Amino acid sequence: MKKIIMTLVMAATFLAATAQQSIYDITVVDGVGQNVALSTYRGKVLLIVNTATKCGFTPQYTELQKLYEDYAEKGLEVLDFPCNQFGEQAPGSNEEIHEFCTSRYSITFPQFEKIDVNGDNASPLFTFLKSKKGFDGFDKKDRTGKMMHVMLKAKDKDYDKSPDIKWNFTKFLVDQQGNVIRRYEPTESIETIEQDLKKLL
Repeated sequence: MKKIIMTLVMAATFLAATAQQSIYDITVVDGVGQNVALSTYRGKVLLIVNTATKCGFTPQYTELQKLYEDYAEKGLEVLDFPCNQFGEQAPGSNEEIHEFCTSRYSITFPQFEKIDVNGDNASPLFTFLKSKKGFDGFDKKDRTGKMMHVMLKAKDKDYDKSPDIKWNFTKFLVDQQGNVIRRYEPTESIETIEQDLKKLL
């Protein structure tokens, strides 16, 4: 019964997200508590990512910053949303997370408040993104992709049946008109993302 109720809640959440006319209807909160309408980024290509500071994928901050430096003037924005839902690998306050990222990885792209990306308290932005691009699986030919699949399958044999975010550093590419073009699992290479970026920019 509990499982049925959870399924109904998830379905209602996704219906609400789908009813959302555009990503530009959503407002998020930045790292210092200010509301930011995503319509601010209309006309930009967005790479939206849920991050963590103590994850094996955390060094991807270096790659994200390089992308931002290379393509910001051409219209790219990287939007960083810390999340502590995966292995509690994003501890600390918004301020502590920002200090870590700027001092360790010299990030200059926008960073927002820590959020949930799954569950009852999931950010409306990530609920919207998941409704547009679900989970297509890890590349099991890739060593890290296979490792992620085995780890998550051991915890939940049906993990791959839902569109939920599976781990830190999942990324969504959004074009200049607000269309969600692609979802990248954290194991996908930055080179793949860069090639897709070039097509849009």
